Amino acid sequence: MNMLKKINAWLHLWLGLASGIVVIIVGFTGCILVFESELEALTMKHLHAPNPDNKAMLPPSTLWKSVKQALPEKKIHSVWYHGKDQTAHFSLDSDSLVYVNPYTAEIVAMVDHEDFFHFILDGHTSLWIEGKLGTGIVSYATLIFFILLITGVILWWPKKWTKSEREKALTVKWRAKFKRVNYDLHNVLGFYSLTIALILTITGLIMGFQWFNKSFYWMVSGGGAAPRYERAFSDTTQNLPLAGLANVDAAWRKGVTEIGVLNKEAIIVSFPDKASEPIDLCTDMHNGSWRYVYLDQNTLEELPASQPQISELGMAQWLRRTNYAMHVGAVGGLTTKILFFIASLICTSLPITGFYIWWGKKAKTKKRSKTSSTAPRFSVSAGKA
Repeated sequence: MNMLKKINAWLHLWLGLASGIVVIIVGFTGCILVFESELEALTMKHLHAPNPDNKAMLPPSTLWKSVKQALPEKKIHSVWYHGKDQTAHFSLDSDSLVYVNPYTAEIVAMVDHEDFFHFILDGHTSLWIEGKLGTGIVSYATLIFFILLITGVILWWPKKWTKSEREKALTVKWRAKFKRVNYDLHNVLGFYSLTIALILTITGLIMGFQWFNKSFYWMVSGGGAAPRYERAFSDTTQNLPLAGLANVDAAWRKGVTEIGVLNKEAIIVSFPDKASEPIDLCTDMHNGSWRYVYLDQNTLEELPASQPQISELGMAQWLRRTNYAMHVGAVGGLTTKILFFIASLICTSLPITGFYIWWGKKAKTKKRSKTSSTAPRFSVSAGKA
């Protein structure tokens, strides 16, 4: 048993030291990204589109013509209606986003996709390292952090659940010396943030590793295989020409009036380039989750590859659909966002407080070694004298 404890402590120490810097960067950038939408709304004026006259939103074709007239050389892929009193934005064949007032079709702003929050996201997902190397480092550091959470709980667990032991395990002794306060911050706050930290880690691993994604689904579903991605195609057997903007408008109206259930006015609509492509709708964008629906571009019939409503999903599929929402803390609105922000901040601090604990013990060991080597040695005869 003592050997297992030593191995556990050794793993916790050296895995923590190995992954510490990555955990700090990922945790801190995660804190910022939790409130990305709120911070954007406060700092970016082009996201707002006041509608004092209570006008109806204009269809995609009208907004498309406005953007095409201003930027005729650009290829337009989709339009994203963000909802009431908010601008819509167009995705082009470049890194730019064009924001349009959905009530007047007036172009409000053209913004570079590489903004501050995109920079923070790059740090969170890849440490600003291009290619698979950066994402790989983050994924494996996340896996290490998962192991650290397990080994940390084992180290934290009191030997006996007496009153004094419970107080040591569950409370921070603020009036003690800094070393003791730092020790308590590492152990106590680490324990209180454990549940959310596990959610953050597991959802991150699901996005980082396919084997973990499939294994987690298999475990939650009771042995079922994760559903495969299915592409949607419009019917091309009748040799119909590419559908026009009128069909895109009709698909948009169907999305906001018939298909959408949650946050209906927020919807993404694609502009198909080929006769075989469907009209893609992204709807039910609520609390960090969404649903893709594919319509035949000519008949506007819903295609089999479309996702069902979230209320119709079983537990395994629900967790799969809401994985991103769980990762960013949006699943329960502002309340869970605040909780996830605090937990993420604690996760950011754990490598720092843990390093200080290790450094303090190392310095103490050196001091003892130095003291013992410089201590006077008395011989037997000297003692008798």
